[in-house]
Amino acid sequence: MRKTPRAPMSPEASAVISTLSLSRRTLMRGTLASSALVAAGGALAACGTKGQTQTAESCVSEDVSGTEKTLAFSNWPLYIDVDENDESKRPTLDGFTAKSGIAVTYTEDINDNNEFFGKVQNQLAACQPTDRDLIVLTDWMAARLIRLGWLQKLDRAKMPAVEKNLLPSLRNRTFDPAGEYSVPWQAGLTGIAYNGDVTGEIRTVDELLTRADLKGRVTALSEMRDTIGLLLQSNGHDPSHFTAAQFDDALAKLQKAVDSGQIRRFTGNDYTTELAGGDIAACMAWSGDVYQLSADNEKVRFVVPESGVILFSDDLQVPNKAAHKGNAEALIDYYYDPAVAAEVALYVNYICPVEGARAEAEKIDPELAANPLIFPDETVTSKAKGFMALDEATEKAYEQKFRAVVGA
Repeated sequence: MRKTPRAPMSPEASAVISTLSLSRRTLMRGTLASSALVAAGGALAACGTKGQTQTAESCVSEDVSGTEKTLAFSNWPLYIDVDENDESKRPTLDGFTAKSGIAVTYTEDINDNNEFFGKVQNQLAACQPTDRDLIVLTDWMAARLIRLGWLQKLDRAKMPAVEKNLLPSLRNRTFDPAGEYSVPWQAGLTGIAYNGDVTGEIRTVDELLTRADLKGRVTALSEMRDTIGLLLQSNGHDPSHFTAAQFDDALAKLQKAVDSGQIRRFTGNDYTTELAGGDIAACMAWSGDVYQLSADNEKVRFVVPESGVILFSDDLQVPNKAAHKGNAEALIDYYYDPAVAAEVALYVNYICPVEGARAEAEKIDPELAANPLIFPDETVTSKAKGFMALDEATEKAYEQKFRAVVGA
């Protein structure tokens, strides 16, 4: 069902960003919440992909979009607009079919990046079809598929709305600088959160890791990119362009907080229960989770740290051997129409990647359109950075170092 609009932010909470009652990212984290560290290690060990890479020459795909007006689209649950009166209908998809004549088979079968990778790995490594024309994966996994050569190059000339309307903050990303293999579906933020019932305001990552009144009442995230990304920023470094020495400096800072007892534990999205109940005072957090909590208690706040916030995206990609790339490109471009993008944004309540969508959203729901998570202003985007793309060897080395600190 449609997400319920929340009360507007108070002036004192103008820097607080909040999002939907049950987020796509929450679902992803929930899959691994009880065993996040074990899963991370297992997934990393399973991702040895030597000898599985492909190239445009080794894996040739044929596009039959000209004769077959169909499209198989795999996405995450609760990540597209749904008709309020009939949950089997998705208005924007119905609009695309009416406009293009392309029938879309829409499947919500992506519940976790690593799980989905395992589901399609054998086919893509062997240059075989996955029976999907369009998939949505989080940026770091999208980067892995690009690195492995498992994706078809998109024809940007067939997507003029993307060229025109993609937010500047989501252009020129390190893992796909020219946007040849991926287009953002939605985006979000990783920052810090606190419970105002049990502690005062927290504005910085350093406060989180050193304030004496918070000792033993803080959690950090079990995903390396989120936790290390925030720490890199707190050290004055850019998480989208950093050195091995800077990574080690951030890790040392984390180790110090662990050794001192400042950090209670590392979590997936299961920090939410402890934060809501006041068992922890503050944490590293995903904005979607915190919005769920702030709906019941406005003193639970999400904060963009003064040093910066981590920007993540979930990206549309066309896998190798998908037979309807042209149809997929038509759908991608359709969703970059500001009016269409506004409909999706007001349902999923994540950062909308489409310029011009806010003006359209204001016509529908001015209250939600004012939410800076969905339509961020310069004060937010100027502090947002993505995490640097890593090659396989570096990813493995960094994950192993990180797991040694968190105790996995």
